[in-house]
Amino acid sequence: MTTHPIVVSGENVTRQVLADHPDMMVVAFRFSEVGAEGALHNHPHIQSTYVEKGRFRFTVGDDTFEVGPGDSFVIPSNAVHGCVCLEPGKLMDCFTPRRDDFL
Repeated sequence: MTTHPIVVSGENVTRQVLADHPDMMVVAFRFSEVGAEGALHNHPHIQSTYVEKGRFRFTVGDDTFEVGPGDSFVIPSNAVHGCVCLEPGKLMDCFTPRRDDFL
């Protein structure tokens, strides 16, 4: 088992790869301050997101919605998406296939 480093991925945002395989990856994103952002972006990977703690406003394509602890959703391949932290917390993201750019 490999331990991956915690990486700064934005102002007041870190990520850590928890598990990876060429077909799938699990990543923890921690948001330490209200207003921290996961900038709008897209990628070819299918992504599922689970809110472990905190509150977030997500934009996925033309939809904007708020999520909190226990909520989960799927982001389709190539959909433009991002989030704003409303209450500090942690997101657990799964990607298929693996995001090699995170390694």
